[in-house]
Amino acid sequence: MASKIAAVAITRNGIRLALKLGGLLADTEVYCYAKYSGELGEIPGERRIFDGPVKELLPGLFRRYEAVVLFFSLGAAVRLMAPLLEDKRHDPAVIVIDESGKHVISVLSGHLGGANRLTLHIARLLDSRPVITTASDVQGIFAADLLGREFGWQAESFAPMKGVSAALVNGEPVAVLQEAGEMGWLPAGAVLPEHVRLCGSMAELQQQPCRAAVVITDRLLDEADAAALRGLPAAVYRPRSLVLGLGCNRGTAAAELEAVVMETLAELRLSPLSVRGAATITIKGDEAGLLELCRKFGWELNLFTPEQLNTVPLKQPSAVVFKATGAYGVCEPAALLASGGGELLLAKKKSGNVTIAVARISFGGGREETENE
Repeated sequence: MASKIAAVAITRNGIRLALKLGGLLADTEVYCYAKYSGELGEIPGERRIFDGPVKELLPGLFRRYEAVVLFFSLGAAVRLMAPLLEDKRHDPAVIVIDESGKHVISVLSGHLGGANRLTLHIARLLDSRPVITTASDVQGIFAADLLGREFGWQAESFAPMKGVSAALVNGEPVAVLQEAGEMGWLPAGAVLPEHVRLCGSMAELQQQPCRAAVVITDRLLDEADAAALRGLPAAVYRPRSLVLGLGCNRGTAAAELEAVVMETLAELRLSPLSVRGAATITIKGDEAGLLELCRKFGWELNLFTPEQLNTVPLKQPSAVVFKATGAYGVCEPAALLASGGGELLLAKKKSGNVTIAVARISFGGGREETENE
């Protein structure tokens, strides 16, 4: 998909405005109704002409674009969209702009689809009034379903989001426990509401009289955690806080590397969703199995020279590894370097053709950083 945004206009004024937006907003393709497009040939800007009903055009746009901007009435937009809707995780962002350009309205997928953010941007470009009705945005609080999105955090499940969001916007007590990940997760302009309590442990969370919970952790929750959260809508977020130091014999298959990684994470009770990337020595930068593993999971691959690896003190430096690579160790120092000097959770484990170490990134800051954003 070359462009992310489709702008659709069916009137003279709408086409003028859509072409103006197309010139101001990158990655936008403008669709113009043929009947009036020819009359406006003097207006610069590339355009795609359509002469059939808009209802026949929209299904394809919904599949191909991340956002659709409609330059006609809100009522018409709602009627046209209704048969196309799936759910908030799959529907594109939809924005409606009246043909005079007075109002830019976020209609669909305001949070996950980014319609609210795009609405504000378009309103600035067109000097229009943004209209956003999402409760969390109106109140200036954080959205439960967008937490840590800019950092790549993943929600373990979206099932609890409705309950957590309802508690947030209705002023009910919500407990937040953060054990890992970036601290400054409040979006710009948002505040931590008085009814949201930050907890330092699961035991402290359990003592809170809360109606919902948010847990930010790279740990797999155990039975005690489940008991603490039982009966609550609880959103569990997985920050990208883990780095895998990997070493392997030449030609090790991706399947063997993956099996060792998943087995090790399970033993450590850590979530694979929290892995940011892998790290190894430069001579392994062309290792096919390692590259395939990283591609499969979208992990970064950090490569370090023997000199860089040797700057990390090791309790058990290996003369054998040094003879083969020029470094006294690979997986352990690679994990520590890639984590920025974080916490080593697993010093070294050898399994078959693979050696692995695991480190947790230290993001710094503290509870005050989030509270005072």
